[in-house]
Amino acid sequence: MTAKTERISVRVPENIHALLSRAAGALGSSMNQFILQTAIDRAKEVVEDEQIIRLSGESSRLFFDTLDNPPAANAKLIAAATGNCS
Repeated sequence: MTAKTERISVRVPENIHALLSRAAGALGSSMNQFILQTAIDRAKEVVEDEQIIRLSGESSRLFFDTLDNPPAANAKLIAAATGNCS
């Protein structure tokens, strides 16, 4: 069974075309291969950045310390949890 493929078409100025062609040639690939692989790599980065929360060392320690030692519930939290918000 063959996977369905879609076509993507992009018009670019001559200088961008030349730049892409030069970069593809430097890697020994066709321009189509270069553009597709570069787009795939960047798309993966964007999706990963959207799904992963990165914390500094200090923020990470604070986060896990708060999970291990949560603060006592205050009146507003108790009201929210019991549905008595006003």
